[in-house]
Amino acid sequence: MSEISIIELHYLNNPNIIDIRSLYDYSKGHIDGAINIPYYNLLNNYSHYLSKYSLYYIYCDFGEQSREISKRLNCFGYNTINIIGGYQEYKKFLKKN
Repeated sequence: MSEISIIELHYLNNPNIIDIRSLYDYSKGHIDGAINIPYYNLLNNYSHYLSKYSLYYIYCDFGEQSREISKRLNCFGYNTINIIGGYQEYKKFLKKN
């Protein structure tokens, strides 16, 4: 399975980032440019949200749920990459920079 660090993500030009946390958590803070598609919405209706011709970077709070859903979506023919450490890793990155 493909994964990317927050630092590597930072250097990408206009990536498609999906936050799979709840809308409440997303509204409290999220990675810049991310859209919110809560975990179960994405899992139950992925063909509505995703195209098999695009690449998506997915994260959750700590990187565990996003790793699971990314693996599953890739099996369905979608191109997804898990963001290692999720939003918590992003917050650490912000503090350092």
